[in-house]
Amino acid sequence: MKNMLKDAGILFLITLISGLLLGLVYQVTKDPIAIQEENARQAARSEVFQDADYFEDSEGFTEEAAQAVLNDGGFAQQSINEYAAAMDKDGSILGYVITVTTHEGYGGDIKFTIGVREDGTLNGMSILSISETPGLGMKAEEVLKPQFEGKKADSYAYTKDGASAADEIDAITSATITTNAVTNGVNAGLYYFQTELKGGSGNE
Repeated sequence: MKNMLKDAGILFLITLISGLLLGLVYQVTKDPIAIQEENARQAARSEVFQDADYFEDSEGFTEEAAQAVLNDGGFAQQSINEYAAAMDKDGSILGYVITVTTHEGYGGDIKFTIGVREDGTLNGMSILSISETPGLGMKAEEVLKPQFEGKKADSYAYTKDGASAADEIDAITSATITTNAVTNGVNAGLYYFQTELKGGSGNE
């Protein structure tokens, strides 16, 4: 019994010390991680809307309300995480930056920011997080991202036979799941723009 109590005490101390150390590590790294995430967020906005002078965050936005909008449009596997208006120096809206997460990736969620001009033109894309198969789905950055820049369509579809129309995207070879996930994510962002933001309604 004495040995059992001794072992239990040692285990308790080990657990207590481990918990304290984990708590300490969390406190030490929490702020730097938050700063890195904010820097990445702002860098993504600037990348997809380089001619914007500043970005005005949305007021009253909730992911739950955005999800209800997407669900109505058939985008239950996508989420809108946030949006902001891209502004010029005179305070006029150039368009919007919209952060989307698609839950259809082969290796998990894919999160990216798109810039959409007021006329619906895709200004650019910045991938924030992706964990697809190396050499296949991970080529989204080099294969898919450039194809969406400067295009204008209500929605996009991918093809394996070579894009021949403005609303078509060439699929990544042997990575149609990733291609489908990203394309659906872009379409979800555009749908949200068209129904909630177009014409400056998002800032009313």
